[in-house]
Amino acid sequence: MIDKHYAFFQNIECEYFPCHKINNIKDFNCLFCYCPLYMTGERCGGNYHYINRIKDCSNCLFPHQKNNYEKVIEKIYGENNEYF
Repeated sequence: MIDKHYAFFQNIECEYFPCHKINNIKDFNCLFCYCPLYMTGERCGGNYHYINRIKDCSNCLFPHQKNNYEKVIEKIYGENNEYF
């Protein structure tokens, strides 16, 4: 994972950085700023809840954790994606 620079990005100049409460800010990944797993509903694997039938992901750090790039990609494309 250390060699894969494409799997981690931080935008420390963003006015919302960090957009979630986190203990270790140096590991906060902005690559999936808008979570690509939002539309997967309950299969996303993150820490979410519903407020008036709207998915609230404000307590979720799953896509923002430095070492979860492969897990996010696998949830999007599946285990057998030949491109990743």
